[in-house]
Amino acid sequence: MLDIIYYPVSGILWVWHKVFGAVLGPDNGFAWALSVVFLVFTLRVILYKPFVKQVRTTRQMQELQPQIKALQKKYSNDRQRQALELQKLQKEHGFNPLMGCLPVLLQAPVFLGLFHVLRSFNRTGTGLGQLGMSPEENANTPNYFFSVDDVQSFLSARLFGAPISAAITSPDNVLEAFEPFGGVPSVWPIVAVSVPLMLIASIATHMNSRASVARQSPEAAANPQSAIMNKLALYVFPFAVLVGGPFLPIAILLYWVSNNVWTYGQQHLVFGRIDREEQAKKAEAMERRTANAPKPGAKPKRGKGAQSAATVAGDTDDSATEIEADTTEPAGDAESNGAASKSEKSGQDPRPKTTSGQSGGGGKNSAPRNPKPQQNRPRANRGKNAKRKRR
Repeated sequence: MLDIIYYPVSGILWVWHKVFGAVLGPDNGFAWALSVVFLVFTLRVILYKPFVKQVRTTRQMQELQPQIKALQKKYSNDRQRQALELQKLQKEHGFNPLMGCLPVLLQAPVFLGLFHVLRSFNRTGTGLGQLGMSPEENANTPNYFFSVDDVQSFLSARLFGAPISAAITSPDNVLEAFEPFGGVPSVWPIVAVSVPLMLIASIATHMNSRASVARQSPEAAANPQSAIMNKLALYVFPFAVLVGGPFLPIAILLYWVSNNVWTYGQQHLVFGRIDREEQAKKAEAMERRTANAPKPGAKPKRGKGAQSAATVAGDTDDSATEIEADTTEPAGDAESNGAASKSEKSGQDPRPKTTSGQSGGGGKNSAPRNPKPQQNRPRANRGKNAKRKRR
């Protein structure tokens, strides 16, 4: 079952060794080291799109964090309803949590596959995945895509005097396999190559984690779970590289350094591109808002529907007033209306003056003046008052 991973990994490594071996020589340690480095680059190019999706998913998760917290608070006593509402929110925004960890999930089997293929060049050990072969048997056993000649080329290759598949803690019976013609390689060249790689890998791991934490939103950074993960990524994982480095072969340390260097450059490239896309979207939205806004000093435009409705209402009121005037006012009152209008223009009170008897408290006409407007009085009385004034 695991051969599905081992054969592709060994195949990519075999291709790059043929490329660099044709230039530097098949037994050259740098040819094998560059093969490991470009194996990492090849796999990261394949995983580029999932990585971009991971970045976008992380950004989207930060944007949805306030809504997620609101749902968690609202349905804190109903876990099932809370899960349903979260799924509904994720579906509405096209959010897939699996894409956030897909690149890591895909890189894990690649790392394990490379570790197994490199260890399979030397199967003289007796641990997990080892066959306890003698140095002669091991040197004449193929390794997945690699033939017997390729295996012997790998065993005799050196990087600054150290076998690239050896670790600082490798026992003597394992180191003997790297000397097909007898003799055990010294551990000091292995230490001299492994320790700098361990330090570089640890620092690169910390720098990548620091760059990721710096791009988190304040809300995400304030989350207790995120705070714990940030501390693990910033300090625990880099320290684990230093602690576990002596147990890792030189080729695995090369893989670790190459992977972190690629990740650091890819993060800056992808985040920069996404930031430019978001700025372009904001600028486009601002331009649309500016284009739709009224010019300085201009009144906001009224909708056609509201304007037509107001026009119809005004016409209806005028027509109703005209009809009422035509149907209620007698023909003989035109003269009195004209007089009333003249008195209004001159500033005089169009109402008739009352006599002292009328204003007295005991007279017949001592009723209080009607506070209603003049136009509400009967039109017949208005005509009589106008004639009385004219006399």
